[in-house]
Amino acid sequence: MSVLVNKDSKIIVQGFTGSEGTFHAEQMIAYGTNVVGGVTPGKGGQEHLEKPVFNTVEEAVEKVGADTSIIFVPPAFAADAIMEAASAGIKVIITITEGIPVADMVKTYDYIKNLGCTLIGPNCPGVITPGEAKVGIMPGFVFEKGNVGIVSKSGTLTYEAADQVVRQGLGITTAIGIGGDPIIGTTTKEALELLINDPETECVVMIGEIGGQLEAEAARWYKASGSEKPVVGFIAGETAPAGRTMGHAGAIVGGSDDTAQAKKQIMEDCGIHVVNSPAKIGATVKQVMS
Repeated sequence: MSVLVNKDSKIIVQGFTGSEGTFHAEQMIAYGTNVVGGVTPGKGGQEHLEKPVFNTVEEAVEKVGADTSIIFVPPAFAADAIMEAASAGIKVIITITEGIPVADMVKTYDYIKNLGCTLIGPNCPGVITPGEAKVGIMPGFVFEKGNVGIVSKSGTLTYEAADQVVRQGLGITTAIGIGGDPIIGTTTKEALELLINDPETECVVMIGEIGGQLEAEAARWYKASGSEKPVVGFIAGETAPAGRTMGHAGAIVGGSDDTAQAKKQIMEDCGIHVVNSPAKIGATVKQVMS
């Protein structure tokens, strides 16, 4: 069983004919992802990468049954693209775009919250279910199918964790890159819950960073759930100075509870196996699954 995307997902690319959309759509198609078309307003009726182009998401839903969208729309227009996908009935919306204004995401989050869809991102690497669907910008060759789930704020650390897990002779069920912006659609807790509830996922790697309370909320949910599936956790930003944004827009220490040390303590108290270096993720996963 997979989480969020699989071989049957019918995926469209918003911003399909742009340079970013074209490049990554090609990679997704080459991986075997079921891309059924794309959306670029004003170019409907054309073909691109041997797939149909539509003017609207609604048209793509009607004509090819699209249920999943990946967004490569420039920041100024990306919030509208998310809302268009949600209102058209798309169930999984994966937003790669970085730099969407926070005010736009506040309105977008409020707009889509009751429309029955799942938003991943923005500013994320996407979602991959190895061997079935790569809906994002991650290097597919790193991922092998297996029984370890990954939820991460960091794209690079997602790939690093997957590579380490595979080198230990294990593999990945689904990896979810939730993004590092201040306002994102799916939280660490919600992604962790999806993976804990997935019967094929036997262990979860949870990668967070300084700033906010997402990891603490996820850890407390995990403890309250009573789940016996092991979770291996890592928090990036150990040496980050207070008050300075580090890498991601949401990675900023605003108080004592936002620090890497505080988050790691909460995670340990909630039964998560915390590693102090990303280099230890794979070995720790193998150890707790033995």
